[in-house]
Amino acid sequence: MARRKIDHVGIMVKDMERAIQFYQEVVGMELKGRLAHPDMSISLAFLGFDGSDETELELIKGYNDNLPVEGKVHHLAVTVDDIEAEFERIKQLNVPLIDEEIVTLPNGYRYFFFRGPEGEWIEFFQR
Repeated sequence: MARRKIDHVGIMVKDMERAIQFYQEVVGMELKGRLAHPDMSISLAFLGFDGSDETELELIKGYNDNLPVEGKVHHLAVTVDDIEAEFERIKQLNVPLIDEEIVTLPNGYRYFFFRGPEGEWIEFFQR
């Protein structure tokens, strides 16, 4: 079987500049590139971590503005090294929290959810 991985996750946005700024400043991603779709009504931006080609986030503007707040993807999870520090940092940024405290699963994994600029759910997750 060929090697397989998730290449990217697409999130539809209404304000591309606001979304790029959010994912850079709040989530810590870097802008890897921007493209105009061949039909010219759609613009794309790709973000990732530390120059890696592993899973990217694709922001899509102009495709469909009539999706429900949570869109077609339930959430995007980002691995963090220090869940407590990230929880405090997100609270200081006045980003809308979904979880009012860090949740601990029976296996010891910990997470919390907050909302992105389009209402999408973002999870910071520590194994």
